Amino acid sequence: MHPPPESPWRLRSFRALFAASAFSHLGTNIGYVAIPLLAVTVLNAGPGQAGALAALSTAAFLVIGLPAGAWVDRLPRRRVLVAADAARAALLASVPVAWWLDVLSLPQLYAVVLLNGCATVFFDIGSQSVLPELVGRERLVPANTAVVSLMAGANIAGRGAGGLLVQLLTAPAAILGAAIAYLISAAGLSGVRDSDAHTTTSTAPWRRLGAEIGEGLRHVLGRPDLRALALTATLSNLGAQMINAVLPVLFTRDLGLSAGALGLYWAVGGLGILLGAVCARHAAARFGHGRALALAGLWFAPAASAVALIGRGPWLWVAAAGWLAATTKMGLDNVLGVSMRQRLTPDALLGRMNATFRFLLTGALAVGSALGGLIGETAGVRVAVWTGAVCLAGAFLPVLCSPVRRMRELPTSSPTAGRRTLPHHHRAA
Repeated sequence: MHPPPESPWRLRSFRALFAASAFSHLGTNIGYVAIPLLAVTVLNAGPGQAGALAALSTAAFLVIGLPAGAWVDRLPRRRVLVAADAARAALLASVPVAWWLDVLSLPQLYAVVLLNGCATVFFDIGSQSVLPELVGRERLVPANTAVVSLMAGANIAGRGAGGLLVQLLTAPAAILGAAIAYLISAAGLSGVRDSDAHTTTSTAPWRRLGAEIGEGLRHVLGRPDLRALALTATLSNLGAQMINAVLPVLFTRDLGLSAGALGLYWAVGGLGILLGAVCARHAAARFGHGRALALAGLWFAPAASAVALIGRGPWLWVAAAGWLAATTKMGLDNVLGVSMRQRLTPDALLGRMNATFRFLLTGALAVGSALGGLIGETAGVRVAVWTGAVCLAGAFLPVLCSPVRRMRELPTSSPTAGRRTLPHHHRAA
């Protein structure tokens, strides 16, 4: 038995990254609520325009997600995080300024949301890629437990705070608050050190961008373990988003329930992710990391089928219990799956590995939204919910049928693997 690793909380750089991420997630969740409310209440946006805002917020992951991974691998990652937060602060601050000058328009909101999404791509990829450098690979599970718990808590409380700020201070003031949160995050990142090893790697001659992206894709899709983790996470996102896309219609039109009931139902999902994150380390210690992932799928994922039974009265509680079980499994996956893929990837490929996962997972959200809406429109909302529930319930199968289920300890990839000096003629144009 190996002695337990030292707590990541003893590391100043991790504490600084965690605190900065807390403000970053706060800004993100306030903006998630305040921007569409501003569009609807101030600019009289209709359903199609509100939908366009939502689509543009994730479009950046599909458009620049893969090249962003290569760029993150080329640059000092702390500087990437600071630049991303500063850009998001400036973009959001432009909205209340334009409102105050009475020149705010929907095209400006579209541009702000799209560019904000581009900055978020770099922040998300950079923060996941810098973590192994800061804490060491032996501390990844407790570090990821803290990060995933933070994200779940932000989803539960942050959006409620955003709604309260809009109600008390108006939407433009709430958006200004989100911009200030991003600025605080950027300032807090000064306590995060840049890795000397990564700085050395990033000064190597640059290759063509396509070759670097291809190397990241081959690393993820060419390994059975990483491929299984990617497929399971993609199917989970696809199924969950198919359900979530039509839930507002099901709750308010078909079941006659309030928007508050829908908000509470979604909050149960945040609670499940938090519960899974908290339990992940103990499950890994008892069953082994890979086996814990497989067993969590067997125990929790099939319960997602209960979501399709959603209705009034006791059936609402049955569906909520199924949703809690499904998201608990997601929370456990988020800790152990992310830790495993970070351990399986050398430092030089971390940005591209994370970008490939983000591209697949965010693409699944976009496809799930479109499929849920299409099936709901043509075959009925209930059929869309059932389809998503079946997809979500079976999402664990790729991991169960892969080498991942036999991994008791987290595997280790050499942090310096994949680093090499390249000929001068392979520099990027």
